[in-house]
Amino acid sequence: MSFQISSAFKYLESAIYSRKIRQDLIASNIANVDTPYYRPRDIDFETALIEKANEEFSNPKRLELAITNSKMMKAQKEFDNSKPTIFFRDGHLSRNDGNSVDLDVETTELSKNSVMYNATIEALKKDAKIFKAVISSTKNI
Repeated sequence: MSFQISSAFKYLESAIYSRKIRQDLIASNIANVDTPYYRPRDIDFETALIEKANEEFSNPKRLELAITNSKMMKAQKEFDNSKPTIFFRDGHLSRNDGNSVDLDVETTELSKNSVMYNATIEALKKDAKIFKAVISSTKNI
């Protein structure tokens, strides 16, 4: 049984779990910096979190794109994948041993992910504090 403080709780819980998975993948990339033919992996969970947030906080009214000219491009459908996907982070030159891990990129991504993880934890704490404040204020009534 899961205890839910607010509607944002599920969203924050998913974000924390996804950030933890990403932290593990980036740490694995750094650990394999000297492994021949290793390709760095990453996770694309932002689209899954956006989908979850839209599901939780969406307004059923949606503004449609007005087509004023037949030559206009059609609106693109939103990406609706509900699960994060793991992909190989390519685009960096591989070394002679076929390894394409760029230590600068990995440490930067690790730092960014750590900051986002901590921010999500703080948001969850703030959500819990608001709930506790409401409970404690009703005890005095």
